Amino acid sequence: MKYDINKKYIIKILKELLTTPSPSGFCHEIMEKIKNEVNDLGYEFYMTNKGCGVITIPGKNDNYIIGLSAHVDTLGAMVRSIKDSGMIRFTPIGGYMMNTVECEYCKIHTRSGKIYDGTILTTKPSVHVYSDAKDQKREELNMEIRIDEIVNSKEDVEKLGISVGDFISFDSRTVIKENGFIKSRHLDDKAGVAVLFGFMEMLKRNKITPNNTIKIFISTYEEIGHGSSYIPKEIDELIAIDMGAIGDDLNCTEFDVSICAKDSSGPYDYNMVSRLINLAKKHNLQFSVDIYPNYGSDVSAALKAGNNIRGALIGPGVHASHSIERTHIDALINTTKLISAYILETEN
Repeated sequence: MKYDINKKYIIKILKELLTTPSPSGFCHEIMEKIKNEVNDLGYEFYMTNKGCGVITIPGKNDNYIIGLSAHVDTLGAMVRSIKDSGMIRFTPIGGYMMNTVECEYCKIHTRSGKIYDGTILTTKPSVHVYSDAKDQKREELNMEIRIDEIVNSKEDVEKLGISVGDFISFDSRTVIKENGFIKSRHLDDKAGVAVLFGFMEMLKRNKITPNNTIKIFISTYEEIGHGSSYIPKEIDELIAIDMGAIGDDLNCTEFDVSICAKDSSGPYDYNMVSRLINLAKKHNLQFSVDIYPNYGSDVSAALKAGNNIRGALIGPGVHASHSIERTHIDALINTTKLISAYILETEN
């Protein structure tokens, strides 16, 4: 079977996702967009109490439910304190190196709905002033945000409505090139969410009913570790679609669908991984199999929470994860085709 994946649709969805701020815990706007898009496709959608999304694709039978997950939350920050100088000290959301956000443009989202622009800097941002600026350790204590407003004191900042606990999002810097490369923050894991929409669009356009009922879980707290700790209890197996990491002794490239055999939470289900590998070979997909020692997924969270499921992890290869990331549209297409083959060529 050949799978005609709509590349233009995936790119459209991905661009919309990447340019919508959604650090972990601040996903209300992007989840509303996801709900509207799912409704346009004609599938059932509901939100969990925690704010995650559940999409149901009815199958020919529902005695064995296959779950697919991807997370829409990203790295970000919160206002930790407001300095007497009018600068903002922040606390990170998610695990990233401070040097990867130095000099980044950002937005401060107040709880009243106002949004202010700013720039992340070190506390010694000028080599013309500080002789040790280059050597200053890039850590939370030495980082701050300069607000693009006329502020000279803590009181000036507070008058804007900015408070401790306000969310901070990073400029995604999204660039989608004609040669297929996609450069942006937050490809982890908005590329995975776009893959799931590409899969759903393919099913709807071709009027395909899968053999098994599918539950798609869009998580909103993955970057802080508990994204899919709750999943619908009827799910029997779960495949997380998340980024494939690149570097060191890894095989993955920006063109591959990565099949993860093991990450920091341990090995994934033997039979599921083997089937994914065999399907990738059968359909001549560009793929890799890798071990990710510093990685955990939505499946990891689901298993640690005690869900009685089998699990696997795949996703498009992404270079420079948790930094200025890059992938290629081919990796998203390969991932969408592999998910399509797994779902439509599996009978339980």
